Amino acid sequence: MPAAALTLTLPDLRRYAVARSLFKPTSLPQAIQRLGFVQADPIRAPARAQDLTLRHRVKDYRAGDLERRYTRLAVEEDCLVNYGFLPREHLKLMHPRSAKRAWDAKTRAQAEAIQAFVQAQGPCHPREIQQHFNLGSTRNAWGGSSNATTHLLDGMHYRGLLRVQQREQGQRIYSAVAHTPDPRTPHEKAQALLDLVLAKYAPLPSRSLGHLCSLLGYGAPHLRGELRQVLAQVRKTWPQAQVEGQTWFWPEGENPGSKRWKLDEAVRLLAPFDPVVWDRLRFEQFWGWAYRFEAYTPAPKRKLGYYALPLLWRGEVIGWGNVSSAEGRLQAQLGYVAGRAPREPGFSAALDEELAAMARFLGVDAP
Repeated sequence: MPAAALTLTLPDLRRYAVARSLFKPTSLPQAIQRLGFVQADPIRAPARAQDLTLRHRVKDYRAGDLERRYTRLAVEEDCLVNYGFLPREHLKLMHPRSAKRAWDAKTRAQAEAIQAFVQAQGPCHPREIQQHFNLGSTRNAWGGSSNATTHLLDGMHYRGLLRVQQREQGQRIYSAVAHTPDPRTPHEKAQALLDLVLAKYAPLPSRSLGHLCSLLGYGAPHLRGELRQVLAQVRKTWPQAQVEGQTWFWPEGENPGSKRWKLDEAVRLLAPFDPVVWDRLRFEQFWGWAYRFEAYTPAPKRKLGYYALPLLWRGEVIGWGNVSSAEGRLQAQLGYVAGRAPREPGFSAALDEELAAMARFLGVDAP
């Protein structure tokens, strides 16, 4: 349906956003392909963000399944708008990738030596590389001291000289790699990347679209100019509508007002970086309150909790939950925007089902 023929409301967009992202659970490869990118985070509270995101979209998913199955998937641990996991076909769009800050001759020589070492030895733990090269320490972005080998390995991974082969107890194991760049022109690559983030986070208000374009400069710094040019073009051509004073965009071939976008009765505790809640501007427009990720906020200043998970029911984020396990049993502390739990029929049973599902995902007993 042409965008001009659509009469949309904010509830239409909200229903569309939730229903299209929380699709029927499928296989792990298909879920990652459909999402296009899964943001990662090392904090486990009660599980890593990538696992919390995938558990709603992969049938019978358990915490750690992505890491356990990673070597058998056509997936890379790498960058897009931030750090995470994405299909290899998308990574091709961003290589050869250049960093903002060029290496000096000494660093280039060290990187070449490490790359040759990994090529000769096979997959390497950073500890093996550290023992062989012993590069000492370096100043990190926060003004502190970091292991120089770890810092250089990060840079080599970012530049496409190494890939993450797997993880052992959360530690990256690196292998040599030769990325095959996508043959498309820079303009075509920029178009594909913008299409990718729109498909992942739609519907997007205009301001959020601009923010995502800027963040794509992290995964594709060499395409910044092309991304800005393409963004100016697609703002005129992508399906869009004015809703409550904002221009909203969504992918070709979809109709946000269609009755196909249906909400279910399930309660869901979402990851802080789940696509449904990732865009904080959109979050406030949709649900009328401000969700904040407070893991790095000093404890006395936290309002929601260390790792509060947005609580979704019937297309509304009605509160949050801080979830943990103790002595093999799930524990959940819930808070509600309205100050109390909904009294409507069905909520209590749906919440019990979600907590039981979370317990199975974690491998602990339900509360």
